Amino acid sequence: MTDLSAAEPVPQGALARLMRRKLAVLGLVIIAVVVAGAVLAPWIAPFDPNDQMFDGLTLEGAPMPPGGKFLMGTDLLGRDLFSRLLYGAQTSLVIGVVANGLALVIGTLVGITAGFFRGWIGGILMRFTDLMMAFPALLLAICLAAIFQPSLWIVAMVIALVNWVQTARVIYTETSSLATRDFIAAERTLGASTSRILFRHILPHLLPTIIVWGTLGISTTVLLEATLSFLGIGVQPPTPSWGNIIFENQTYFQSAPWLVFIPGAAIILLALAFNLVGDALRDVLDPTQRGRD
Repeated sequence: MTDLSAAEPVPQGALARLMRRKLAVLGLVIIAVVVAGAVLAPWIAPFDPNDQMFDGLTLEGAPMPPGGKFLMGTDLLGRDLFSRLLYGAQTSLVIGVVANGLALVIGTLVGITAGFFRGWIGGILMRFTDLMMAFPALLLAICLAAIFQPSLWIVAMVIALVNWVQTARVIYTETSSLATRDFIAAERTLGASTSRILFRHILPHLLPTIIVWGTLGISTTVLLEATLSFLGIGVQPPTPSWGNIIFENQTYFQSAPWLVFIPGAAIILLALAFNLVGDALRDVLDPTQRGRD
C-alpha cells in the first residue's frame, strides 16, 4: 500500500518555478512596490496626508493638477494626493491581510471540521455555509458595516465574516476526499489520535490550497474594502484609504479626473497583482502540473 501521507504537500522548487513565470514576477514586483511605499510612507511622503495646504488649491479653489510641488496633484481640500495614496496603501494592505487571514482561519476550521467528522456535525456546518453563500457578499457586508461603527478593524472583521464561505467549501471538499484515503484508514487502525491525523496528515496536504486561496483572497478583500469605503461605510476620513479617496473626490470626476483615476488604478493594479501571483501559485503547487514548466 502506497503511503500517501508521505507525499510532499508543497513541492520542492516551487519558488523557482514561480519565478520562471513572467506574469507572476510582474505581480510580485507590483506587490513589493506597494508594500515598500506603505512601509516607508512616513519617510517618503512629501507631506502629511491630512495637511490642508493653502497653496494646494488654485485661486478659484479647485484642486491642483499633477506636477511641480505636487507629484499627483491635490484633492478638494488641498491635501497632497501622493501622500494620501502612500498612507492609503497602509490601510488597504492591513485590511487585506487581517481580514483575509481571519477569513482563512474561519473557513479552514469550518471546512476541515465538516469534512473530517462529517455526519450531523458536517451537515450543520455546511448547511450554515450554504446559507451564508446564499446572501450576496457585498450586500451582507453593507448590512454589517451599517450596524457597527465603521473603523479599520471593524471593516476588517466585516469583510472576514463574509469572505470565509468560499474557503470553507473548498477545504471541506478536499478534506472529505483525504479522509477516505488509505493512509488515513491505516492511521486510524494503528490507533492514531484525531489531533495527530488532522495536524500531521490532513492539514499539511491542505497547505497548497490554503496558500493559493490566501493569495487570491487578498485581492477580493482589497476590492471589497475599497467598495465599502467608496460607499461611505468603510474606513472613515480623515484616515486615508484608496476607496474613500475616490469617495471624497467623486464630485470632481470631470474637472479633476486624476483624483479618481489614480487611486482607482492603484486598486486595480494591486488586485491584479495578487490574482497573477495566486493563479501562478495554483499551477505551481498543483501536483498534476509538476514537470510541465
